[in-house]
Amino acid sequence: MRIAELYAANREPVFSLEFFTPKDEAGRRALFRAIERLLAIEPAFVSITCGAAGTTRERTADLAIEVQRELGVSTMAHLVCTGTTKEELDETLRHMEGHGIENILALRGDPPRGASAWTPVEGGFHHANELAAFIRGRFDLGIAGACYPEKHHEAPSLEADIDNLVRKVEAGVEVLITQLFFENDRYWSFVEAVRKRGVEVPIVPGIMPVLNLANLQRIASLSPGTTVPAALEAGLRRAGDDGVAAFETGVAFAAAQCRALLDRGAPGIHFYTLNRSKATLSTIASL
Repeated sequence: MRIAELYAANREPVFSLEFFTPKDEAGRRALFRAIERLLAIEPAFVSITCGAAGTTRERTADLAIEVQRELGVSTMAHLVCTGTTKEELDETLRHMEGHGIENILALRGDPPRGASAWTPVEGGFHHANELAAFIRGRFDLGIAGACYPEKHHEAPSLEADIDNLVRKVEAGVEVLITQLFFENDRYWSFVEAVRKRGVEVPIVPGIMPVLNLANLQRIASLSPGTTVPAALEAGLRRAGDDGVAAFETGVAFAAAQCRALLDRGAPGIHFYTLNRSKATLSTIASL
């Protein structure tokens, strides 16, 4: 089923989960253990990320196929423009479609490791809207896209970023999933601004329960511009090296954030799991 149809059909909030491709067999076993535990919450779908530079494109496709086949949960595969030609993307999409994958998260991707700026490869796409249009023109697949409540760090302004978002939706994106954020007012202000531009597709909050202060600092470095609430940072600092206290602080914050989002009408929550199960299970249990 297309993910857009899941949101249209559900009166209850839709819970979904994101995982990344593991680097080795031990990571793969750990990933499947995490997914199996998280199936207890009956997620509507899971998603499998692709390396920012397209480095895991084939592994992402094969893992998405395996997860959907072996675990019986609808799986969405991420696909990026970075480092990949149109021909390679077409081949990957045909492979996934032929094995039952019905949904793609179309992304531009980040610069390759060590590169200061993003550049397209010869024969590739420049932007996510081009990838979305390519998929829509050749395949009968559901298409999701990313959005940034505090704007993409490369965009000159939030207005310019929303212009790009409108282009993605016009190209065929049916569902938007946000970059993680910690302040709900940022999400709701963003939703209001996007709706004023005529975009009516579901805008799903992406949430990550923070495990400790180092985890929070890494998130901030990987997501430039993300506002970190002083109360959350202070709580994690107080926890210090007490892993249990830090975990409980992060879960309590995430649960309160999710509860407030759902109470106000968010269509669901997309959990960034870091290939772990405990924090997400504890957050949902708190709801």
